[in-house]
Amino acid sequence: MARIDVIMPQMGESIAEGTVSRWLKKVGDEVKRDEPIFEISTDKVDAEIPSPSAGILAEIIVGEGKTVGVNTVVARLETDKSAPLGASAPAPAPAAAAPTPAVAPAAAPVVQATVPAPAPAAAVAAKPAGAPGSLEERLRTKSSPLVRRIAAEHGVEIAGMQGSGIAGRVTKKDLVSFLESGAAVPASSASTATAPSASAHAGAADSHAPAATVWAGDVVEPMSKMRRLTSDHMALARRVAAHVSTFWEVDLTRVTRVRNAMRASFEAQNGQKLTYMPFIIQAVVANLKKHPYLNAAVSGTDVIYRKRYNIGIAVALEPSGLIVPVIKHAEDLSLSGVAKAANDLAGRARSKKLGPADAQDATFTISNPGVFGSLTGTPIIPVGTTAILCLGAIEKRPKVITGADGEDTIAIRTCAYFSLSFDHKVVDGADADRFMGDLKRSLEQIPETGF
Repeated sequence: MARIDVIMPQMGESIAEGTVSRWLKKVGDEVKRDEPIFEISTDKVDAEIPSPSAGILAEIIVGEGKTVGVNTVVARLETDKSAPLGASAPAPAPAAAAPTPAVAPAAAPVVQATVPAPAPAAAVAAKPAGAPGSLEERLRTKSSPLVRRIAAEHGVEIAGMQGSGIAGRVTKKDLVSFLESGAAVPASSASTATAPSASAHAGAADSHAPAATVWAGDVVEPMSKMRRLTSDHMALARRVAAHVSTFWEVDLTRVTRVRNAMRASFEAQNGQKLTYMPFIIQAVVANLKKHPYLNAAVSGTDVIYRKRYNIGIAVALEPSGLIVPVIKHAEDLSLSGVAKAANDLAGRARSKKLGPADAQDATFTISNPGVFGSLTGTPIIPVGTTAILCLGAIEKRPKVITGADGEDTIAIRTCAYFSLSFDHKVVDGADADRFMGDLKRSLEQIPETGF
């Protein structure tokens, strides 16, 4: 007879905690080794967690919606089927972790008469910062690479802040709340008595707009874990980039002809659907090499020119949500390789099979709302990049074209509107338009054999 602990896994070097979003098994269920038993949400990705061993789910310790630190025991398995089963009872998060709002379980929403008051911000900052070089300070400043990068760009000393994460770690939410509050930048040598706390300003950003009033008959639901994370990331991304957009119409008639000519044989040989996306990704990569500002990142007053071409593809999830899996080293892939990678990532994103590395390290992103009929859009630039391309609906339109003899005629062409949102801190309008002009020519003059 043996009991085996099931722990909250660490889904990446910078991940300190995770939320149990759903249990796929209940107490008493028999599970096989590597069979998914629960789902988690982190600030990087949603994922199904497999069982470490075969046995019976004897006890659920952390209930749905609870957020706990990595390596916390969330359940126990019993390898002896005759052993008594424990009761399912959620356990509190570790004492070092700040209270985290739970994700509501799937239940009927409740109409509320008033808007709940936010938790006192001072509660997070009540613990004084440790002395420089202390264990507490080292834990607090061991924030994620994303948080450290954003802090460096804005000259914020993380050591002077008290965060709401595990052991006082400063999280993205802490940092964006602090930046949006407009407070003075804390110095690393300052104590919390004189240095502004990120959590102390958590309500300051919200105070810029009046809270919505709940009316009779309204239904109030808490945001899901993914929605809260998306909200935090979008607010931060909007804050750190100077957003500008440019719009272009691209004639995809020639791409359509090439795609139709090779579609049947391609799908027979590769077992993959051949969409327009692989052609566009290959054209994007080819032109990013000529326009390095669009494949860059900002680090304080430095610009990092990436020599890898990792293309993020925004994927809409059902019933709601958004994730951006990344095609790594797209410059090394053939057309079929790009198609396979894009289809694989999109499929695993929708079935929650992505690992944290699958949604990291994008250098350029493509969003495709055109599949829903949108003509175009102005998406927000992901943090750590300088541009995002938006693809509108591909449709047939009447266009005026000039024939070989110089005569103008009206012809039916397959076209789409493309938009590019770029960070004007480092990308000038002329640079963005040169990139888009070259991308347009690449697609409109694609060779009959493809790229």
